[in-house]
Amino acid sequence: MHTILEKKQFSEEVFYFRVSAPEIARNRKAGQFVLVQIDEEFGERIPLTIADADAKEGWIALVFQTVGATTHKLALKNKGDEIPAILGPLGRPTQIEKKGRIVCVGGGIGVAPLYPIVKAHKNIGNEVTVIIGARNKQLLIFEEEMKAVCDNLIVVTDDGSYGRKGLVTEPLKELCESSAPPAEVVAIGPPIMMKFCAETTRPFGIHTVVSLNTIMIDGTGMCGGCRVSVGGKTKFVCVDGPEFDGHQVDFDTMMLRMKAYKSREEQDHHKCHLEMQAEKIRQENS
Repeated sequence: MHTILEKKQFSEEVFYFRVSAPEIARNRKAGQFVLVQIDEEFGERIPLTIADADAKEGWIALVFQTVGATTHKLALKNKGDEIPAILGPLGRPTQIEKKGRIVCVGGGIGVAPLYPIVKAHKNIGNEVTVIIGARNKQLLIFEEEMKAVCDNLIVVTDDGSYGRKGLVTEPLKELCESSAPPAEVVAIGPPIMMKFCAETTRPFGIHTVVSLNTIMIDGTGMCGGCRVSVGGKTKFVCVDGPEFDGHQVDFDTMMLRMKAYKSREEQDHHKCHLEMQAEKIRQENS
């Protein structure tokens, strides 16, 4: 069992849990993920990237968005509650090397898994600029955490409600065009954002790493649901990744596959909201 030590709600659908997991905290590396099971016997296992960890105190941090039945049930848990099973760390760690200037780009909830990567690059001595973006100010996460660990933070919002108005690719292009361009770019966020980050850096020949964690399902390579084409070869995100060369990923095919069950997911998402509201009402009346 893993105890929830802290719970925060960043927005209507985005939650932060700090959970006891001593062995995982001691062994995890930046870029890795865990499988979380909230029902002891027959529950679905969901992959969540580790957003932070403390080996001495024995905890890991998880940030998730309520998009399905399991994440909605997870969001109903509170500080002091138990999570029956957390398996990990899984996936190939981020390759952290001394390269000089690094730019890390995070979009939406992708800012959370980017955080340990930024810390790891700083710890090895790289100069790190971070670009984080969201649709509006209310959806921005980890701003203060990023400020504390990076050399330069650029914040953008689609609607201009905070920071710079625009898309994350705009300051990214400016940095690539500068007299001191980055040696490497790391981008984590929605697939369309990662695609255009990779297209932005491509003309400059800057190595670009993307994390395809959003397409993972069972996290063990058994279901085959996370297969992607990278450099013309089939890869499985959960065992071969989750990080890949962004210039080699076939994003268009990946995004088409992710839309295959969109109508069904939207129906289930609506149902989950109703179930969540009903559970809140039951708790208030109990």
